[in-house]
Amino acid sequence: MELYIAGAGGLGRETYDAALAAAINVVAFLDDRLSGTKVRGLPVLLPTDAPAGGAYVVGIADPQARRRVSEQLDRCGLTPVNVVHPQAIVGPETTFGTGCVVLGGAYISSSVRINDHVSIQYNATVGHDAVLNDGVTVYPGANVAGSVVLDEDVTIGSNAVVLQGLTVGRGTFVGAGAVVTHDLGPGLVVAGAPARPLQQ
Repeated sequence: MELYIAGAGGLGRETYDAALAAAINVVAFLDDRLSGTKVRGLPVLLPTDAPAGGAYVVGIADPQARRRVSEQLDRCGLTPVNVVHPQAIVGPETTFGTGCVVLGGAYISSSVRINDHVSIQYNATVGHDAVLNDGVTVYPGANVAGSVVLDEDVTIGSNAVVLQGLTVGRGTFVGAGAVVTHDLGPGLVVAGAPARPLQQ
């Protein structure tokens, strides 16, 4: 497989690290801002320059940007694939959609459902029977407990905790170090312990 990584910033380079560890052949980064340069010795192309039929994964942390880029590459005829670092742990009966990134040191327990274009970063944990819907991002060191449901485009910040059995609504951003102790609705930015909405 020849892989294109969309996004040549920090998460894109970390995705490249995971691909290298998994012996996946990465041929180029795709990035409008850095096109025409090289990053980590690889050429950076415009997304529209990637050939139809190629494989891609999006290494961009922001869920909305990740969705926008993935839709563009889908229209160009590329196919999303998963990149899972071999030092991540994935439990039995856990399922993945397409276009997911799992970095080294992540622990994903058993019977977890991970949908499309989810990013689980290094040393994050996801408990049993959790559901991570399309576009979810779990930042480094975050803990998503068992049976939690994260709706589309949710972000769980570094070292944040979502307690057992809770639901976080679509597009909500849980700040670094926050502790989510009750269900959260959509479109919120929350911080603190216990997590409370910030005025926007």
